[in-house]
Amino acid sequence: MKEIEIFIDGASKGNPGPSGIGAVICQNGQTIKNLSHYIGINTNNVAEYSALIYGLQEALIQRADRIKVNTDSQLLYRQIKKIYKIKSEKIAGLYNQAMHLLSAFKEAEFVNIPREENRGADKLATSAIKEALKKDSFLKIRGEAEDSYPHSNW
Repeated sequence: MKEIEIFIDGASKGNPGPSGIGAVICQNGQTIKNLSHYIGINTNNVAEYSALIYGLQEALIQRADRIKVNTDSQLLYRQIKKIYKIKSEKIAGLYNQAMHLLSAFKEAEFVNIPREENRGADKLATSAIKEALKKDSFLKIRGEAEDSYPHSNW
């Protein structure tokens, strides 16, 4: 049985604001993959769920049977454990997607960890935002921002 441990984090510069996800995928105590993606303007909660979904998808790609998901988001943890209800439609859709992905695993464990133990995923989420903002600033300086592309009216 293949076991994968996942550390996830979502970040948002503003709420909502530019957002990113980070996930550290580990097997046998070793990092096998880092995920860092910019996900546009979103809330921090959307970023947290998006990080979970990216992590679960990667675990499926790695053909994991068992997963352990570590998160510093108390809200996500408590919603997954059905301690808290989900009030947002957008979060409900992401929650349902995560539940669907989770059904593919033989075992899934969630652990709510302190922020200090999640620095790797936090750094990946934050760096995704920084890279996107740096790229966006560069494009705007050169006059090539996405909204100035001819195809933006499609």
